[in-house]
Amino acid sequence: MSYSLLFYPKLKKIDIERMEVKMYIGLFIILILILLLPLTVKKVEDNLEIFLFIMGISAILISRSLTVHFILEVLTNQLLYMITAAVLIGGFLFRYVNKYIERIMKYILIHVPLRLFVFIMVIVIGLMSSLITAIIAALLLVELIEILPVSRKHKITINIISCFSIGLGSILTPIGEPLATIIATKLDLDFWYMLTHLGIYVIPAVVGLGLLGSFYGKKYNDPLDDMKLEIEKQSNMDIVFRAVKIYIFIIALDMLGAGFRPMVDTYIIHLDSKLLYWINMSSAVLDNATIAAAEISIKMTTEQINSIIMGLLISGGMMIPGNIPNIISAGKLKIKSSEWMKFGIPLGLIIMVVYYIVLFVI
Repeated sequence: MSYSLLFYPKLKKIDIERMEVKMYIGLFIILILILLLPLTVKKVEDNLEIFLFIMGISAILISRSLTVHFILEVLTNQLLYMITAAVLIGGFLFRYVNKYIERIMKYILIHVPLRLFVFIMVIVIGLMSSLITAIIAALLLVELIEILPVSRKHKITINIISCFSIGLGSILTPIGEPLATIIATKLDLDFWYMLTHLGIYVIPAVVGLGLLGSFYGKKYNDPLDDMKLEIEKQSNMDIVFRAVKIYIFIIALDMLGAGFRPMVDTYIIHLDSKLLYWINMSSAVLDNATIAAAEISIKMTTEQINSIIMGLLISGGMMIPGNIPNIISAGKLKIKSSEWMKFGIPLGLIIMVVYYIVLFVI
């Protein structure tokens, strides 16, 4: 049934079709704004969560998805509060144990080559995220990145690579991230199913990312530049503000997912697996868990499901809104959208091409 027909049952078919065309045009414009404004307007870039919240409200208004049921669903979403609490508690925890982490890191780096440490860090933090959650992994990551004796440019690069690793590794158990939880629930999977069936794709990618990250583990010893690279430590209020922004960010993703659902249901879910793989690059700017909830069906073949999941996971690292670990680390490390996309998009596209060959050619 047409979405417009649900709200305006007495309208003529031609009027409904016109309304739907206007709706899809409006949603397309919102998608373009999400892609372009963070790159071109500094205030938008500095307040990305608020911007996405406004775009989310616009999307659900244009698609007429704003209902009492949706509002209650968002406000009663336990995951929303769990993630916010994890960011808040983790922020306070890491603030007070930071000096101990720094001491341990300095001791390790005396005995372990920096490149080897970065290699191990990217792999371990990616695979551990499936057990400690992507949120905690991201909080730990930024503490480690801050301490690394490398230039700011290389810190950004290593962080982006690590976020790709977390985004991939967290799918291996249902507790790793919301996407994994939704897939396990919809398909009625056991706890280790995704490790068994997706591990063959995910683990080699995480190891490959570790190798890539090791190339940027080059010490930077200029003391003047080290002073410039020093990252401002967060106060208690900064930590609280960051948690509030994450809360707003998650609600924004829920609204964007609900707002774009008519477009997904109408044009996307019926497409061929190969096209779905590439179309799911929308995960770079939209919540991958919401997209998965709309697309994944128990009627799909294993190949279809794997292609959708891998498309969502890989593209989620391309831009800051693509994954919650991205937004956490970008906020604390003060990474701009342009800086992230400059490395994240080419890396994501290369991985997408490699896994297209693995999934559909070999």
